[in-house]
Amino acid sequence: MHFNRIVQVVTAITGVLVSTGEAVAVNPLPAPRSITWGTTGPKQVAGFLVLRGSPNQIVSEAWNRAFQTITTLKWVPAATEAPIATYAVFPTTPAKVKRAPSLLIEVNLSVKDGNAPLQHDVDESYTLDITANSPVISITANTTWGALHAFTTLQQLIISDGHGGLIVEQPVSIQDAPLYPYRGIMIDSGRNFISVPKILEQIDGMALSKLNVLHWHLDDAQSWPVEMKTLPMMTKDAYAPSQIFTQSDIKNVIAYAQARGVRVIPEVDMPGHASSGWKQVDPSIVACADSWWSNDNWPLHTAVEPNPGQLEILNNKTYEVVEKVYDELSGLFTDNFFHVGADELQEGCYNLSTITQDWFAANSSRTYDDLAQYWVDNAVPIFKKPANRRLIMWEDIYLSTPHASNVPKDIIMQTWNNGLANIKTLASDGYDIIVSSADFFYLDCGFSGWVTNDPRYDVMSNPDPSTPNFNYLADGGSWCAPYKTWQRIYDYDFTDNLTSTEAAHVLGAEVPLWSEQVDDTVVSSKMWPRAAALAELVWSGNRNAAGVKRTTELTQRILNFREYLVANGVQATPLVPKYCLQHPHACDLYYNQSAISP
Repeated sequence: MHFNRIVQVVTAITGVLVSTGEAVAVNPLPAPRSITWGTTGPKQVAGFLVLRGSPNQIVSEAWNRAFQTITTLKWVPAATEAPIATYAVFPTTPAKVKRAPSLLIEVNLSVKDGNAPLQHDVDESYTLDITANSPVISITANTTWGALHAFTTLQQLIISDGHGGLIVEQPVSIQDAPLYPYRGIMIDSGRNFISVPKILEQIDGMALSKLNVLHWHLDDAQSWPVEMKTLPMMTKDAYAPSQIFTQSDIKNVIAYAQARGVRVIPEVDMPGHASSGWKQVDPSIVACADSWWSNDNWPLHTAVEPNPGQLEILNNKTYEVVEKVYDELSGLFTDNFFHVGADELQEGCYNLSTITQDWFAANSSRTYDDLAQYWVDNAVPIFKKPANRRLIMWEDIYLSTPHASNVPKDIIMQTWNNGLANIKTLASDGYDIIVSSADFFYLDCGFSGWVTNDPRYDVMSNPDPSTPNFNYLADGGSWCAPYKTWQRIYDYDFTDNLTSTEAAHVLGAEVPLWSEQVDDTVVSSKMWPRAAALAELVWSGNRNAAGVKRTTELTQRILNFREYLVANGVQATPLVPKYCLQHPHACDLYYNQSAISP
């Protein structure tokens, strides 16, 4: 193990400076809000670290997992950073190593409130201190969940000494807390089934990168994979008997996530994207289920993708079924947030609904906006049970065509269209927001279109990029192409055009991975390590204290973190040739490290 005698000032985000110290190979992700390295040399770590001060079983078990990982993995980080002046000079010259006098033998933990539940806005802050002369690693946290984050950081700080033992390269002091309380990923088990082991693998990656919300898009028009005790016929529309989440499966996922500081928020998409499962209960509550989805004439389409089906908004039976589904799932999912969809309502579907057309005929002033409002007025009271529940809806219910004119302001809007413009509109109108702008955060984009029997591909050259609704050439396929790189994700300044009052409405951000082209074989490689770029963006931001983008600084951190994910069993995709990992910044497009500026 080489320890480079490189004295430099490393700057953390949010106006907190990291003090001058020796450069080390350790480069934790997400970058802490404040990290100060000492200069007295490596500290040896005992083969068994005793944890003192654990307030509960969750913390004790988390520590056992963390230290088992540390001792089993004996992590060796990839090449460390060098000063800007020597970025192109390889290798750097190793220096003589000074040894700190004490052996680290225990972790002294102080948690102010060990009973704070894992819910939105819980305090996740922590401090971590390793001093030159003390044998104790000191951690303080206001809650259990801050303590878990401290353990995750410590996992990256304690590394192999190159001789079978463990070290911390230098004394270090960290004060850390997230910028945003909502830091999430979304998985979709409706288009393709994602097995429980693969869902747990995503949670492992989330815990390592301090993401704290798993948004689980449970179903979609194509399948209903969730066991329902009150309505068992719904799983007739699962893809296979082996591709059904039992209620025991769901409880296990929630418990596994909670043990790692991750909330699980379910989504049942309604009234659009609703066919499979629902039609098994009562075909009369589903409109246009037997139509041809694209009608070979896009203006007359009944769905944005196959298969069609939307809940009959004007049928009283619809709300009886909705209430049974919602009440049962509310008993399984314990988070105070629940996502009820409400995106991409297609007027063409209700053109085939007799009850809807009769409603319009009875009053010529009615519009599809009125139909959307009818849904809000009748469904939201059902969703407000239990009383402490906050609802999340896709922004479509308020901003798209059609939309409701009066959506309660306590509903959180998840925004995915029109980037900064929609964020501004929602925030200025007083809605709390989760940012998932497709142009920056959609992880399924850029993998080609997936609908079949598409004659636009049958040409002997690249198709004309101006062809309507066709992105094969210019944008790499798929409606939301191109592919969202980690740099694209990290560079998104999603509060850029907001006032301070408006910015306070942004709860955080989430990277969705829709599953039309995703199953167990690729879910981790499409999710990771790009989701880690989002993790740092919402934990400590993408700028240093001078306001300069630190994308260049993140490069070596995320390349190293990808290796760490894989070492921990998360099958993250490689981002670069390994040469780039081993030779920091040799693969940068610009030699000038300040090319990315405010």
